[in-house]
Amino acid sequence: MSSPDGGVPAVRCVGVVRDFGDGESRLRVLHGIDVDVKLGEMTLLVGPSGCGKTTLISIICGLLDPTEGDIELFGTSRRLLSGRALVEFRGLNIGFVFQQYNLLPALTAAENAAVPLIIAGKPRGKAIEAARAMLDLVGLSDRSHHRPAQLSGGQQQRVAIARALVHQPRLLVCDEPTAALDAHSGLVVMELLRTVAVQADRSVLIVSHDQRVVGYGDRIITMSDGRVDRVERGAGAHREVSRLEAAGSGRVGS
Repeated sequence: MSSPDGGVPAVRCVGVVRDFGDGESRLRVLHGIDVDVKLGEMTLLVGPSGCGKTTLISIICGLLDPTEGDIELFGTSRRLLSGRALVEFRGLNIGFVFQQYNLLPALTAAENAAVPLIIAGKPRGKAIEAARAMLDLVGLSDRSHHRPAQLSGGQQQRVAIARALVHQPRLLVCDEPTAALDAHSGLVVMELLRTVAVQADRSVLIVSHDQRVVGYGDRIITMSDGRVDRVERGAGAHREVSRLEAAGSGRVGS
């Protein structure tokens, strides 16, 4: 089903409410969220800490259930997904990038990036081959044998992006991807996400309160106190993405 302005929604939130606790201690964190996240766009979900951003993406990704309302992912209602079916759907369709990278310290960059494919049952050799190709796309082909402790914070986040994209998910969810990075590394990560992650058949949803990222979004959803205040077009679609290194090679530098 198309959204009201003609785009194709990757995610549709319909009257999403989320409460925590019971009885007199019940706290309403989300108050009837109605919003779409579209394919082919980078959507930024912004607002102050505690406004409900993380709760909303946890519901979108199937990590929490809504108290009321529904989430549609690529036209499939969350109400139709539970247990193993939900886990399999999430594994096929959603990639995650976290603030703290969550790389396994004993594994190389290529092995870390290959984890989603190995979990999905792909032979290890083919999974590592696909992971190295993705590391090349994010400009880390020369770091594929390095372990996380041998990489900078920005490089670790780029490995995390490669891991999130290696299984070609239709939705990439990034929770504060620049918060732990300095200004330059944050710029590299955002340029990389626009260059590599945003595709016609994929939606990128970034949760952040980092004002540095706002100029990258195609659509900005602003939240406060568990409600959507406004949805507006961003400048991301009109940006001329800079190549920080190896200009014209299709890769972003370190």
